[in-house]
Amino acid sequence: MKPPKAVSAISRRQFLTVLSAGAASAALPSFSAYAAYEAGKFRIGYQKAASTLVLAKANGSLEARLKPLGVEVTWAEFAAGPQLLEALNVGAIDFGYVGEAPPVFAQAAGADFVYSAYEVPTPLAEGVVVPNSSSVKTVADLRGKRVAFNKGSDVHWFLVALLRKHGLDYGDISPVFLAPADARAALERGSVDAWAIWDPFLTAVLDQSPVRLLANAEGAADHHQFFLSQRAFAEKRADVIKATLDALGQTGQQIRGDYAAAAAQLASIQGLDAKIIEKGLRHYAHVYKPVSPSVLAAQQRIADTFLQLKLIPRQIRVADATLRQPIA
Repeated sequence: MKPPKAVSAISRRQFLTVLSAGAASAALPSFSAYAAYEAGKFRIGYQKAASTLVLAKANGSLEARLKPLGVEVTWAEFAAGPQLLEALNVGAIDFGYVGEAPPVFAQAAGADFVYSAYEVPTPLAEGVVVPNSSSVKTVADLRGKRVAFNKGSDVHWFLVALLRKHGLDYGDISPVFLAPADARAALERGSVDAWAIWDPFLTAVLDQSPVRLLANAEGAADHHQFFLSQRAFAEKRADVIKATLDALGQTGQQIRGDYAAAAAQLASIQGLDAKIIEKGLRHYAHVYKPVSPSVLAAQQRIADTFLQLKLIPRQIRVADATLRQPIA
């Protein structure tokens, strides 16, 4: 078992360089020290767009499930996956939910976490949008264009994969690293030519602004989502992780059973119209499974591609971010 360790200056710099969204409004929070494992604490990191976790938090279902295990649940909200991974890296949280690219960047920067479960592919939940008036009609037309996206997020990989599918390289576009709110504003005022984004932001901009969908991830990227755990916590409290995943699976079933009801509950939390949220919810599977060799192989392909593009500083072995004895 690996003991908790301080985060080195090199690792910290790599997080700030590799994971930062590249804009002051999306700056990473400052976590100065590694927090030791606490048996009676379970700290969950979430994004407002992570509907299953948000609903579980609102309903108190995890607190109810974990109380018999002697665990107190606390929650911390993050703007996006890169920021959440930084918190996981320094021990500020024990568990979180992110897309497929942030774990690759984080592992390359020295983070010690494990993949605990994944959501089955949801390629319709991310896409590239352009203004209705744009001359960009196909993905190939993005050559030389300014494309906004959140650096280090799942759409970072989606964009790379989409460009390759259509005969372009990552270097053929001009990346503009912006957080979702800033990217939408930039697109609407014409400061960028396209925006790569995920739901519910994708559905919201398509519904509310004069833009059109250029392409989604279908046929280009799987768009896996992952539940990640701090390694020390997963090794010592596998019972908590298993109970959490079981509870979240039930929440996923509830969402699939009544999308409208789930959307209505999420509307005030996510600050979007319930009809928009419902459309976005239908783009996700809300089905979670233990991480399989095929899913790890898909993550390894992302890591290898990012290394070739010099987006990560070193080669990684994705399978190292798993437990010897997987959580059943």
